Amino acid sequence: MTNKGALAEVEERLRSTKDRRMYERLQTVRLRIMGMPVKEIAGILCRSEKTIRSYIHTYETEGLPGLHMGFSPGRTSRLTPEQREELKQAIVNQVPADVGFTAKFNWTLQLIADYIERTYGHRYSLRGVSKLMEHMHMSYTKPTYTLAAADPAKQQQFVEVTFPTLKRVETGEIAHLLFEDESMIRDYQALQRTWFEKGKQRIVRTTGKHRGVKLLSTVDYCSGQIVWHEDESYNAETFLFFLKKVLEAYPSGTITMVLDNARIHHAKLLKLFLNENKRLNLVFLPPYSPQLNIVEGLWKWLKADVVNNVFYHTVAEIRKNVSSFMNAVMQQPLTVIDRLCVRMEPDHVVEFL
Repeated sequence: MTNKGALAEVEERLRSTKDRRMYERLQTVRLRIMGMPVKEIAGILCRSEKTIRSYIHTYETEGLPGLHMGFSPGRTSRLTPEQREELKQAIVNQVPADVGFTAKFNWTLQLIADYIERTYGHRYSLRGVSKLMEHMHMSYTKPTYTLAAADPAKQQQFVEVTFPTLKRVETGEIAHLLFEDESMIRDYQALQRTWFEKGKQRIVRTTGKHRGVKLLSTVDYCSGQIVWHEDESYNAETFLFFLKKVLEAYPSGTITMVLDNARIHHAKLLKLFLNENKRLNLVFLPPYSPQLNIVEGLWKWLKADVVNNVFYHTVAEIRKNVSSFMNAVMQQPLTVIDRLCVRMEPDHVVEFL
């Protein structure tokens, strides 16, 4: 292979690799092919000349495949495998206060280092603790909420038994399988990460008031079709009006609607309507299980695209942008299915909240 061809191959790998160590080796080879002396390469990459020569030698004898070195184990851990597992279980299942750190309820690198020294007699730097956590397959992540009153057994029953039976829609036994939910879209919901000028912070104004619009929506599990309605209040009359709107959108065929246990969904005035419209069947989710309702994903999508990080002067502005969003996604049924519906497959239910 000519130098020109070799350089092109290396540069192609540079663009595709996500491994920092591999990127360094490829950059070494690239600079060498371009005729740069070893000493200069070492200075640019902040590595010893010996290391740079080893990369070049490996490439010259084994080619690019030879640069794929295994993960460097580094210094042997001072903790035994058993001690590392004990440490992992302590971090996962206990808070620092449980093991003697008064009024400390979140693990930090410093607290982990103190715990290791106190329990096992080994002193680690903060960087050393960070490396240890990485090797133990631990990560510094943001927790998520779950409702304490939820019943995991009932949720599992819905995912593994109830939901698969509802999917009879795929065989034609049920014509339409819908999920339904309500949400209050406020004039400001939350701040989320966004691109902005480095060293500065985006400022989002707010009135400090809680204004917004009330929405009801269904998502069709199979077709991705959306039916939605905006109203001034949530009550049984509102829900009854929305059910009539859903029936108009689906003029024929049986409809199974999955929804939560909100009081308006059990109102007495619905009984006569449901008795008169036998093709509409309501199936209720286990209590406190919003993660099982795919419409929650629609609300999250809406808030991320329209509400978060945006200041609205009037409710009319919110209403206009919410309407634009809903009308736009209604034109993208396949995107709705890919983004929301596939997450409800029993093998990989995804929490939307």
